[in-house]
Order: sequence, then structure tokens, then C-alpha cells
Amino acid sequence: MPADIPAAPTPAAKKPAHPRFAVGVLAFCGVVVAVMQTIVVPLLPHIPALTGASPAAASWLVTVTLLTGAVFTPVLGRVGDMYGKRRVLVASLGVLVAGSVLCAVSSHIGVLITGRALQGAALAVLPLGISILRDELPPERVLSAVALMSSTLGIGAAVGLPVAALVVENFDWHTMFWVSGVIGVVDIVLVLWCVPESPLRTRGRFDVLGALGLSGALVCLLLAVTQGAGWGWTSARTLGLLVAAVVVALCWGRYELRVASPMVDLRISARPAVLLTNVAALLIGFAFYANSLVTAQMVQEPKETGYGLGASLVVSGLCLLPGGVMMVALSPVSARISGKYGPKVSLALAAGVIAAGYVVRYFTSHNLWLIIAGATVVASGTAIAYSALPALVMRGVPVSETGSANGLNTLMRSIGQAFCSATVAAVLAGLTFRVGGRTAPTLHAYQLVFLVAGGAAFLALLVTLFLPGGRTRAAGTVEGNRDVPGDRKDGVRTTPIQEST
Repeated sequence: MPADIPAAPTPAAKKPAHPRFAVGVLAFCGVVVAVMQTIVVPLLPHIPALTGASPAAASWLVTVTLLTGAVFTPVLGRVGDMYGKRRVLVASLGVLVAGSVLCAVSSHIGVLITGRALQGAALAVLPLGISILRDELPPERVLSAVALMSSTLGIGAAVGLPVAALVVENFDWHTMFWVSGVIGVVDIVLVLWCVPESPLRTRGRFDVLGALGLSGALVCLLLAVTQGAGWGWTSARTLGLLVAAVVVALCWGRYELRVASPMVDLRISARPAVLLTNVAALLIGFAFYANSLVTAQMVQEPKETGYGLGASLVVSGLCLLPGGVMMVALSPVSARISGKYGPKVSLALAAGVIAAGYVVRYFTSHNLWLIIAGATVVASGTAIAYSALPALVMRGVPVSETGSANGLNTLMRSIGQAFCSATVAAVLAGLTFRVGGRTAPTLHAYQLVFLVAGGAAFLALLVTLFLPGGRTRAAGTVEGNRDVPGDRKDGVRTTPIQEST
């Protein structure tokens, strides 16, 4: 069944006052949303004492954002393609503000989990922002803008941990949620002021059953992955959820192949250019997340372990900050590499850099500055990868599918992070020893994490090598595509069907 035929452009809406600032505003939105995903990590050890909740309940403050982010990212990307990307982006930011306020006004674990669920739904801002940039910018600016927008996930994660650590150590913990709520409101005002609404729309009805089926399969899968360590990997609950995920996914896939306007066009997603890009995104997400998960914990381990540095919460968070700076600096570099040699080359280079970074980390686990250097190398590779992935996605899908396709690619990164979190937890809990009256992971446990993450990056490199060729022209288009994003007729952007390379 062919992909949806784009509808004729809607009448041009009133242009915002300062559209030239749209790239910066959208990138800022991406950073804020990414920060929201990580700010509770330094707070987790203190949540039981602050709220009276069990450690298992406290872990849901992270798990629930992963679940809602995974569910709403592809769904809202599709909604944006059909009903207006800026409109849905503003609604997503509004949901983030509502979640922040809920967390700020209560210490009850149920309310906090609900607020965090709302914050997770705002992850859809990333694919929506990429879609707006593709629709609105002249072709020569698309690659660099999309590279910056995509890298905000890593930038926000690197910035969020030290900022949250500073708040936890110096202020009431509710403060960070009040601040995030205020920044969310500022984001909404800036988007309405600077970001135009794309006139592009996709014809067809919204696929409600497809959205429910995708959501059901993702919830079953991610619940099993994130809670398997606590429930037991062979427990009836974990295995039942995994079986349910497979069954629901198969039924969903069969339905999507038959419906006229599917939630996810599986025929497009099965093209090698799209399928292999999504597999690479999952592996890159896995490799990147290990860097964030273990760095802070490792340097906080007591010196009695023989490898720990006994660093404070703030210092451990600051170890990731140079990586965030490099992600900002390297996003335009990645765009230039993609423009000259193609995003396939950029992604292969990125995977190689990440793998090399973990080699550095394996052999430099006793010195703070070398740990920071290794973490920064991994972050640098991630910056290049996250900038190249949307370019590869856009090369393989029609213009009318940009939001949903990038939403699916972002989802694959999130699934990779979920598998990484489960793997890291299992390794660190399985290889321990007693020191100073407490149980701590062995140095070998951390080194094993580095090996596994480096292996994931190497697999991403191999997958990238099998991607179809095709070099991105300097103008921001892809050889072999019939459409040129940004073409206009009579002042209105057109929406011709695009074929993959």
C-alpha cells in the first residue's frame, strides 16, 4: 500500500514576529525537555526518605518518563504531521509544564509519578522540532539546524545532572520542578513568538487502533525490560509481559499493513535505508546511555574500593559537562561532514569514536581527568551520531512522514537506553564485593559495562556500513530523491512525494 498522499498546503497562517530565531528556540526546547528526563536521577537515593515511598516506588520516577516518552513520541509525531506541528509542539510543552507543577506542589509519590509521566510525554518535542525545521528552512540550512536539534538530547542529559545535583545539595528539592515549569512557560511563549506553523499536512484519518496497538506493545516491552531485574527475569510477570509484547506487536503489524492511513507505514519503515537507521539508533542509544549511567556513580564510589574517587554529587555531575559542551560544538561539524560526504559517513565515524571512547574508559578508571576525557570522547561521538540519524531518516521517507518517522527513530533511541539501563543494573548488581561495611560493584563490573557499550557502538558501525549509499548535496537534498525540501510555488511550500535512495 503506498504512503499517504500529502494534502494540499493549508492557507498560510499569520507569521510569527521573529522567525529568524526559530532554530535557537526549538533547540532550547529540546534541551529543556532532555533536562527534564534526567533531573531526578541525583534525587533518587533521597526519595524514600523525602516521601516515605519504597525504593521500588521511587524508581518509577525514571521508569514512567521512559514509558510515556516511548508511547507519545511516535504518536504525537504522527499527529503533528496531520494536524499541525507547532500546535502539537506547544501542547507537548504545556503537558511538560503541568507535570512540573504537579511535582513542585506535592511530596506524595503517586502525584510525583503522575507529574513525571506528563514530563515524559514532552519528549515528542524533538521529532516535531526536526519536522518544523525541515519544512520551514531553506535547503542549505536544514542539515546544520537538524543536527543541532537532534544533539539536544545529549546536551540536556549532560547539563541536567550537574544542575540537579546543585539544586539537591543547596535548595529544597521542589525548586527544580518550579524552575522547569517556569522555563516551560517561557518555551511556549518563545515558540508562539518565533516559530511558524508549517502549512504541510498529511491526508487521512488518525489511526486510533494503530496508536493503541503500538502503545500496548511498547508498554509491555519496556515494563519487562525496566522492571525485570526487580521482578526476576524468569518470573511469570516478566515473561508474560514479553510474550504479550510480541503478540500485540504481531497483531499491530498485520493491522498496520491493511489500514489505509497507518500510524506507522511499515512498508516505508522496512526499507533498508530506514530500517537499518533505526537499528543503528537503538545501538547508539544503548552505547550513549551507559556513559551517563556509570560515570557519576563510579567517581562517587569510596576510595576504599581501590578505584573510587569519593567525589561529591556535584563533582560527579560536572564530569559529564565537558561532553555537553562538545555536543554543542560538534553538531555543526557533523552537519558539514554529512553535507560533504553524506550522513552515512558521519554515522560510521560517530560509532567508531564512541567505541574508541569506551576503550579509553576501560583503561583509565582511576584518574578523574582521564575519566572525564573518556566520557567526553563518547559524548563527542554521540553528538555526531545524533546529528546524522535524522538526516538519514529524512533521506528515506516522504516529506509528509517526517514527524512520525523521526518520532520512531527517537523511540528506537529510547528503547536502546531502556535496554542499557537494565543491562547496567544487572552487571553492577551481579559483580560486587564488601568494602567498608557496604556492598559495592567491582572495578571489573564497570569495565564490563564499558566493553558491552563499546560492543554496541561497534555493532552500530557494522550496521551503518550496510546502509544504502547516497551523498547529501551541499544544498541539503539527497541524491536520488525527486523532491527537494523547501521547494516553493507561488510563495507556498509544496509537498511532493519523496522516494528513498
